Amino acid sequence: MSWDTVLFVMAIIFLLLGLVGSIIPLIPGPPLSFFGILFMQYSHFQPFSNTTLWIFGVFAVVITVLDYVVPIWGTKRFGGTKAGQWGSAIGVFCGFFILPPFGIIIGPFVGALLGEIIGGKDMDFAVKSAIGSFLGFLAGTGMKILYGLAAIVLFIIGLF
Repeated sequence: MSWDTVLFVMAIIFLLLGLVGSIIPLIPGPPLSFFGILFMQYSHFQPFSNTTLWIFGVFAVVITVLDYVVPIWGTKRFGGTKAGQWGSAIGVFCGFFILPPFGIIIGPFVGALLGEIIGGKDMDFAVKSAIGSFLGFLAGTGMKILYGLAAIVLFIIGLF
């Protein structure tokens, strides 16, 4: 098996893992997709410009960071207080470790809910804030899926 074949197969594996990681919280989807693009770049295909690689690399970093920030922003956008934002942030962190992989989905919601309740807000307000956190999580997941699909499309375009 040639080195180009190994790189090509690794590119496919990493692109697929990246797409799966866009949905499953513990797998870092965008960075894996980016590595898939890099594997293809270093095979005999070498279809991408440095600008394309930089753009995809920067987007991988930005989307990975936003994936943790957007649930907190969603909490704030839905009227959540600082307590709800802190709860959402703590929920992301705790959920990641306490109940993987589902904790990172449930954590921001429960964290924002508990943060608002502990902060003295009523249940209706707390639920609204928690819904904002959950919608933020969905937005982050959507960004990761779009990035993974864009990387796969780039890969396919690079073949031709």
